[in-house]
Parts: sequence; structure tokens; C-alpha cells
Amino acid sequence: MFGFLVQRLLATIPVLGMVAVFVFLMLRLTPGDPAAVLAGDNGSPEQVAQIRESLGLNEPLLVQLGIWMGNILQGDFGQSYFFKKDVSELILLRVEPTLALATTTLIITILVAVPIGVLAAYKHGTWIDRAVMAFSVAGFSVPVFVLGYILIYLFAMQVDLFPVQGYKSIADGFWPFLHRLILPSITLSVIYIALIARITRASVLEVLGEDYIRTAYAKGLTPNTVLLKHALRNAAVPIVTVIGIGIALLIGGVVVTESVYNIPGLGRLTVDAVLGRDYPTIQAIIIVFSFVYVVVNLLVDLTYSLLDPRIRY
Repeated sequence: MFGFLVQRLLATIPVLGMVAVFVFLMLRLTPGDPAAVLAGDNGSPEQVAQIRESLGLNEPLLVQLGIWMGNILQGDFGQSYFFKKDVSELILLRVEPTLALATTTLIITILVAVPIGVLAAYKHGTWIDRAVMAFSVAGFSVPVFVLGYILIYLFAMQVDLFPVQGYKSIADGFWPFLHRLILPSITLSVIYIALIARITRASVLEVLGEDYIRTAYAKGLTPNTVLLKHALRNAAVPIVTVIGIGIALLIGGVVVTESVYNIPGLGRLTVDAVLGRDYPTIQAIIIVFSFVYVVVNLLVDLTYSLLDPRIRY
């Protein structure tokens, strides 16, 4: 296990290196000039040229790439063009809202998706099963931003149960913190509940058809014992896999949800950086997100051996 862990951690280095090079080149090859954005609509060509020179954008691409990679190896992501701050400091300031939103979404998703998926499998063919499947289809069909605006209209503007937008740090009190996270978390969790509920239902249904389940019933075990002790444990590996994929996909959902609810997290920072052609910030955020993706996949792989003792590394 330890050897596998070290091997996987070492494997992340070339992966992150390739991501860094790819992102660097893609940003330089796409249309748009950060110097022109910084100079503004009234900036003269001389001002634009001066800004490009000061940012080092006139250097050859390989020179810029070499300088940037060298700084990263020293833990320096550079300075934001747009915010005039160190990118590392900027990311640290924005981590808390994103982490809070992602964690709350994950908790809601697991608490809702797994039980309704198991229930749909257990009540296969009944109205409960059909209702869960209908919810799953609806969850996939409605875009995150549309659902966000619908929830804002219903629960913030019509009923006044939640604030329309904004974020409160947990340092300002737990209830204000949670109160402002409920609607964004529900918005973001619906699509993942739909995905994980479907996978849970399919996985549990498959396990319920196995011979050892019939043997368990023949021994006189109760349906609840068979379901919770035998079926759910053996169906857990694909469920954990899709939860891991869902965590990785949260990154894209966070960008949209933070924009809809005006949450000052990494998603909003990404949007602002892209609009401002803020190369250092965009590059650093994508590397951070890629690292999170790799770590989540590693944790999922390690969880397999805990759920199924036959899996060894």
C-alpha cells in the first residue's frame, strides 16, 4: 500500500507538468491581449506596448515558459495582472468559500443520493422507483444556472427564506455561514444526486440478483439485513467511483454556481481572471484544480481496498 501511494504521488509530477505546459500554450495561442485589457478602451498603442514589455510578454514563448516553470518549482505562481497581488495569496483568500460550497454540496449529495438510490433498487418497479428515475432525468436536464435562478426566485425573492446572493465566512457565525450556503449547495448538488442515485440503483439491483443474496435470504436473514450488510457493501465500489468523479466535476459546477450566487471563491476568481486575460492567475488555478483532481482519484483508489478486501495494491 505504501509503495502504491508513493508511486501514485510521484506520478502526479509529470501529469501536473504536462497540464502546466498545455495551459500555458493554450492561453498564449488563444485570441486576446492582457496588455490591451489592462490599458483599457482609451489606452494608446504606446501604453499597450509598454505594459507588454513590463509583463515580459514580448519575450519568446519558450523563455516565458522557462521563467514561469522555474518560479513554480520555487513555489512562486507570480503576480496577478488584474488584482496586483501574489497569485498564491489570492488563491488562499478565495479557498474558503469554494471549499465550504464543495463540502456542503458533497454532504447533501451523499445523504440524499445513496438512500434514494438504494430505496429505488429495493422498491424496483414500484412508483417509488419510477419517481426516483424521473427525478434523475430532471436533475440532468436542468442546467445549473437555470436551477439557481429558479431557486433564487422561489426561496429568496418570493418566500424570503434565504438571501439572494453573497457569502459569510464561518468566522461571522455558523448560522449566517450555513444560511447563505444552503441554496447554492442545493443548486449544485441536484445534478450529482441524479447521477449518483442512478448508479447506486443500478449497482444495488445487480448485487441483489447474485446467488449469495439468495443464500442470505435462505438462511432466514431479514430483508433489511441482507440489503444493508450484504448488498450495499458489495455495491459500494462503483458508487465510490462515481462519487469521486462527481467531486472532480464539482470544479466546473462551482464556477457557474459562484457566479450565480456572487460567492467570492475560486470559481468567481477564475471567471474574473479569464475576462481580464490574467495569465498567472488562470494558470495557477488550473494547476490547483488538477492537483485536487489527482488527489481525489488517489483517495478513491485507496478506498477500494477498504470496501473490498480482495483489492490489494
